[in-house]
Amino acid sequence: MPKPHRAKVKKAPGGSALLFAALGDPTRLQLVSRLADGAPLSITSLTAGTRVTRQAITKHLRVLEEAGVLRGTRRGRERLWRIERQGLRQARRYLELISSQWDDALSRLQKLVEQ
Repeated sequence: MPKPHRAKVKKAPGGSALLFAALGDPTRLQLVSRLADGAPLSITSLTAGTRVTRQAITKHLRVLEEAGVLRGTRRGRERLWRIERQGLRQARRYLELISSQWDDALSRLQKLVEQ
């Protein structure tokens, strides 16, 4: 009998938990969404129109940077933030792996039920 498919999930990149934890926060997810729209933005731009302080936004940006979702670069006196596409590709690959495993499991269940 083949090994359970769960073994593949355990082999996923170690940063996946950190990545999904970072994306699981509504404020951080909103920041990613705003940055996904285009050009890099400063903390001032990311804070505008929100009720979140610059200090809090900075902390959220650091979490996203540590998870590999964003990258901050200095331009003059400010730091500009942009999406780190590789981090989002990692999340997509991991979700596709899980989806494939569920599809396989449901297919096996369907065959078993139909017997």
